[in-house]
Amino acid sequence: MAIVPQDNSAFMREVDEQVRKDQATQFWARWGVWLVGLVMAGLIAFGGWLYWNHSQTVAAENEVEQLSQLLEEISSGNTDNADAVLATLVQSGRPGVRAEALLTQAALALQDGRDAEAVQIYATLAGDTGLPQQFRDLALIRQTAVEFENMEPQAVIDRLAHLAVPESPWFGSAGELTAIALINKGERQAAGEMFAQIASEDNAGTVPETLRIRAVQMAGVLGVDAVPDEPIEMQLPPSAAAQAAAPGTAP
Repeated sequence: MAIVPQDNSAFMREVDEQVRKDQATQFWARWGVWLVGLVMAGLIAFGGWLYWNHSQTVAAENEVEQLSQLLEEISSGNTDNADAVLATLVQSGRPGVRAEALLTQAALALQDGRDAEAVQIYATLAGDTGLPQQFRDLALIRQTAVEFENMEPQAVIDRLAHLAVPESPWFGSAGELTAIALINKGERQAAGEMFAQIASEDNAGTVPETLRIRAVQMAGVLGVDAVPDEPIEMQLPPSAAAQAAAPGTAP
């Protein structure tokens, strides 16, 4: 009896299905172990990454807690453990922790009268490209402030040139050091203009108010009007005013 087309189609589907089953069986027989191994390796790697990430988070939290506790102890006058704790934290792989630890080390060195050591720490921090820029800029300003009396005025001006501009978040501090260096250099008009720029209301959001008030009075002593529309009463220390009024006198 001849096979009708419908029966022939059904037979072909059965054959095709059996072929696919055989191919799948051969595939898993050949590659199944490897695929399972790859999946397991991926799961192990992912688990390892989760563990590493968790351990890093815990380590970071521990370092931040250590630093915070240390700063509290220092503020209360207890520096007994400072050197040991900071020696560890300055080796941290976390830029923020390392930078804060270095700044603290330098501050303690200054407090103990070890200015040369503080300058070296600030210079190291300022030159470390692996640290956040804001910490590096702050270190450069503090380094300059410590070294100021032993530096040539032009060296101060050149070092802080990129920070003594209104666009810089450190304009107030860098600008003030630059202005005093200009006074020492004999460029009183330029110094007055720098102080006036620091005092400008345009910089009210970035320059501390006390610094702006001081800048207003310094600019006035130097013959530059920098009084804002609503001046705040605060007297400049007589010694500072006298130094600014005397040409060529170092602050």
